[in-house]
Amino acid sequence: MDLPKRKLTRLKGYDYSAPGAYFITICTKDRKQILSKIIVGTGILDRPINQLTHYGKIAENQITKMNGFYENISVDKFVVMPNHIHLLLRIKELPSGRSRTPVPTNTNSLIAKFVGTFKRFCNKEYGENIWQERSHDHVIRGNKDYEKIWEYIDTNVLRWKDDVFMSKKKAPFNGCF
Repeated sequence: MDLPKRKLTRLKGYDYSAPGAYFITICTKDRKQILSKIIVGTGILDRPINQLTHYGKIAENQITKMNGFYENISVDKFVVMPNHIHLLLRIKELPSGRSRTPVPTNTNSLIAKFVGTFKRFCNKEYGENIWQERSHDHVIRGNKDYEKIWEYIDTNVLRWKDDVFMSKKKAPFNGCF
C-alpha cells in the first residue's frame, strides 16, 4: 500500500539550532478552540478581549517558565489564541568553546526540542495530549520580517474573526493542517 507523501515543512538542510529568530505556530488537535475565547465588545471602539481558559493559562505559564529554560533560547513575544499559539523565539550564540549538536536534524534542533518540551510540560498538567503532532516554523530573515511577525502576533486577537485557524479556510502554509 502506497501512503501519501507528506510535504516537508522545514527548510531542507537548514540548521534549526543556528542563532537567529524563528516564528513558531503550535495548533491544538482538530483546531479545537480550548485555549481561549475571543470576546468582542458591543461598542464600535471596543477591542476584542482574549480570555484564556484553564488550558490557555497553563500554556501561557509554561511559555513564561520556558523563557530561559534553555540558556540560549528566549521567547521575544507570544500570543495564546483559541486553538493555536504563536511564538517569536530567538536563539542566541552559545559562549565560545561550548558545543552544539554535531549534525543538527529536524528532530534534534533546538526549535524542535523547545516545542516538544513545551507540549510535554503542558500535557503533563492537562492529563491529556491536546496538541497537533506537527508545528509550523518560519525562519525570520531580517529586521523587516521580524517586525512584520511581531506586529502579526501583536494584532492576532484583533483579526480573529478573519483568522484561517478560526474558519475552514486554507492557511497560507502547511504547518497546522
